[in-house]
This record gives sequence, structure tokens and C-alpha cells, in this order.
Amino acid sequence: MTEQKVSEGARQKGIFLLPNLFTTAGLFSGFYAVVASMNDQFEAAAIAIFVAMIFDGVDGRVARLTNTESAFGAEYDSMADMVSFGIAPALVVYNWALHDLGKIGWLAAFVYTVGAALRLARFNTQVGIADKRFFQGLASPAAAALIAGMVWFAQDLQFTGNSLEFVACFITVISGLLMVSNFRYHSFKGIDLKGRVPFFAVLLIVLVFIVIAVKPAVILFTLFAAYAVSGPIYTVRTVKDLKFMHVVGDEEDLDCHRSENQEKEAEQPIDPDSEDKPQK
Repeated sequence: MTEQKVSEGARQKGIFLLPNLFTTAGLFSGFYAVVASMNDQFEAAAIAIFVAMIFDGVDGRVARLTNTESAFGAEYDSMADMVSFGIAPALVVYNWALHDLGKIGWLAAFVYTVGAALRLARFNTQVGIADKRFFQGLASPAAAALIAGMVWFAQDLQFTGNSLEFVACFITVISGLLMVSNFRYHSFKGIDLKGRVPFFAVLLIVLVFIVIAVKPAVILFTLFAAYAVSGPIYTVRTVKDLKFMHVVGDEEDLDCHRSENQEKEAEQPIDPDSEDKPQK
């Protein structure tokens, strides 16, 4: 009996290999992006960040499909995300364009980095309680894709970082601020990937891949730029009384604001003759 408990404890101390292999591959891609940018290989660095996004999207799904989810895997994935989508994009854009701006340049890169760290920390504390249909703030992989897409797009058009340093600084700071905002972004987690779809849907997916393959830098940067803008637009259109807490602040502030409005509505007296009065 004792030997059985010892063997079970030994198994529990191990880690699952398959999902953590994908997490490690994503971490390696983020690290490679930093090294490539230090060697002025900015196109390769941008592509490496997109590769890290693919591995980041795969590792969690592999863990769920193979029933190999663990607390270690979740923490390891969060640390890898910080490197691949927090530090790597900031250093890539700094080495590409921001280094000539001096203090302003590295401060802009730091704003992005701390925004990614805060975004990941907030996401980890809201697991299981947040609305899965939406992200609170721009997700760090999407923000990293926006930075990497900008660098890749500019390199594809033969633009140097020095000629776009102020544009790069603006997009870097905005990306960092959007990550810590309260703007609501669609997570697309409600899409049923296991269900049946019409044959036309498969053809449409193939067409999307073909379009991306023709001009990947242009298409990817355009898609993620549109997604970054969609959050503020959706929030402004869906919130009737827009307040500062809808832009930035704690989710608890929004809950308190909703409860206060409900209490005020409940305290309002009801006029019994209101139904008989003509409408103006």
C-alpha cells in the first residue's frame, strides 16, 4: 500500500511532455526573434514571433485534447508568453527603429513590455470568472502580431526603421496601452471547431490561406491592425453611457457601477397612472 502511494506521488511530480514541447517551441521562437533582431535580421525576427503565436495556440488545445492539463503547464505557458509576446516584440521594434530616439525609444519599448506583463497577470487572475466570449484588453499575442506585422510590412516595402521611428513609437505605445485597457475584444472562443460545416466553408478557409500566402506581411498587419481598432469601436458602440472605467480600471469598478444603476432604478417610484397618460 505504501509502495503504491510512493509510485503515485512520483508520477504526480513529473510533467507532461507533449504540451510543454509546444510551449518550449514557442519560447524558442520568441528567443530567436530577439537574437535575429540583434543581427539586423528583422524580417526573420517578425516571422519568428508569428511562429510563436502558432505554437501558443496549439499547446493549450493539445493539453485539453490529450487530457494533459496541469498547473505547471499553465505557469510555464504564461512565462513563455511573457518572453515571446512581451519582451521579444519590444526588443525587435527597439532594435529596428526606436534605438535612435534615445530615452523616448526605450521608454516606449518599456511601456509595451509592462503592458504585456500586466495583461498576462490580469488574465491569469481572471481565469474561470471572465466572460470567455471577450478579452478584457488587447491580448498579448495580438499586440505582438501588430508589432511584428508592422516590422515585416515595412521591411517588405524596403522601408528602414529610421524612416518610421515615430510611427513605430506611436504604434508600440498604443499597443501597450490597449493591452491594459478595458476595451472588449472578441475572443472567437465560441466558434465550434468540432461541429459540421458546409463544404463552402472549407473552400473559404483555403481561399484565406491563399490570400495570406500571396502577401503575408500586408495581410497579417492589416488584419491585426483592424482587430486592434475593433475593441475601442465595439466598446463605444455597445456602452450607452461611456465612462472612464470602461476604458481603463478594475473590472470591480464596472460591477459596482452596474449595481449602483440597478439600485437607482429599483428606488425610482412607479407612477400608477403612467400607462394611461398619452405619449408625447
